[in-house]
Amino acid sequence: MSDGESTEVTRERVLERIREDSRFVLAAHERPDGDALGSLVGMQGLLSALGKDSVMFIAPDDLPLPYEYRFFALDGLIQAPPADVAERTVVFLDCGNIDRNSASVLHNGKQLLNIDHHHDNTRFGTLDHVVPDASCTAEIVWDLMHGLGVRATPAVAEALYVGLITDTGRFMYENTGPRAHEMAADLIAAGVDVQAVYRRLYEEMPEGKLSLLALALGQVRRFDSGELTLAALSAEDFSKADAEESYSEGIIDHLRAVQGTKVAALVRELSSGERKGQRKVSLRATDDDVDVSVIARAQGGGGHRRAAGFSTTLELDELIAFLRSALAAQLHAVSNGQPAPV
Repeated sequence: MSDGESTEVTRERVLERIREDSRFVLAAHERPDGDALGSLVGMQGLLSALGKDSVMFIAPDDLPLPYEYRFFALDGLIQAPPADVAERTVVFLDCGNIDRNSASVLHNGKQLLNIDHHHDNTRFGTLDHVVPDASCTAEIVWDLMHGLGVRATPAVAEALYVGLITDTGRFMYENTGPRAHEMAADLIAAGVDVQAVYRRLYEEMPEGKLSLLALALGQVRRFDSGELTLAALSAEDFSKADAEESYSEGIIDHLRAVQGTKVAALVRELSSGERKGQRKVSLRATDDDVDVSVIARAQGGGGHRRAAGFSTTLELDELIAFLRSALAAQLHAVSNGQPAPV
């Protein structure tokens, strides 16, 4: 999106592309979460309703999906770029930066539509429809659906609802506004079974996930009068708990809830794929005193003001020192070394 273009202008341009183009391939960010998957499935449903030739791409390293999202019917899923990708419009959903994404293999599409709500999106598309005020990318897809006069099927409504409730923390995060509740009401009217979705996402927990949570809570560390609350999970911890990597989802919410915390950090050692041995860091801020996306971008990551993340090869002690210094730089304007420990 150029500096002079408003979201209203880019919205109309996206609607025009969807109306005029006939073949699409859809992609989301690596290790897709509820919003990425909900947006992906929702957009696929939208294009199918319009009679378009559309396929969804998820890289092999991003499968299988976390257990809570395996109920999605991923019709039209491919795991390698289509042979005719240069003739297809590529729609990137919920992707802040294509360079750090497994979907970057689709960069040579006919058109690149970048549809996202991250405020630090790098605007990598030939057309960028980035709406930072949206509660989630699924909300943007829902808005486009209305703009095209398409009514969500129950399956599409459920997918968009998953994106909505996961990215708003069940309507508890600061990105929850009136529009989010309007969207929820519309999707429920379209056939979403709220209780069934809740049970799929937040109940029926595998035992390994509970064991991993216990290990994480057993090694919580707090720094600088509790401003930083951190837990680190090793590959051995995952093995001991008989847990998949995705089972760490939600642990950081427990850290964020500790009294006095300004930033919660969950560090987990990656045990598979090309980044085996690296550490994945998730950050959550409790208020607007700290912008964790700034901290994440300093390490090549990104995200939102209160929720961000990055991957790193730093050793744990080095990583903790970096986090403490970066946090202090925002809270106390400390720039000449790490703050003194508690």
